Amino acid sequence: QVQLVESGGGLVQPGGSLRLSCAASGDTFSTYTMSWYRQAPGKERELVAAITSHHDTTNYADSVKGRFTIARDNARKLVNLQMNSLKPEDTAIYYCNALAWGRIYWGQGTQVTVSS
Repeated sequence: QVQLVESGGGLVQPGGSLRLSCAASGDTFSTYTMSWYRQAPGKERELVAAITSHHDTTNYADSVKGRFTIARDNARKLVNLQMNSLKPEDTAIYYCNALAWGRIYWGQGTQVTVSS
């Protein structure tokens, strides 16, 4: 069983920055593929960014490329999402996701609101 706890959400003005963090449990965190998803009101949950366990290969949604950066700290069992140049359309609940040994785990989500 893997537990994921997100933090770092909040209210930010357009053009601002936020950093989300996800703390994971488990002794084999370095083997997990970690991702961030988001879900805006009335929309389906979508992949924002992912980072693999091998060579830290990253993947981003086109809508966030060049603005968001995903990174992992295996020693601290953390995965962070640095979000810059935020736009109102980035407003959503952001979820941490782990793919560990063929099973998928989700965090409880953290709200990000981009508004002036």
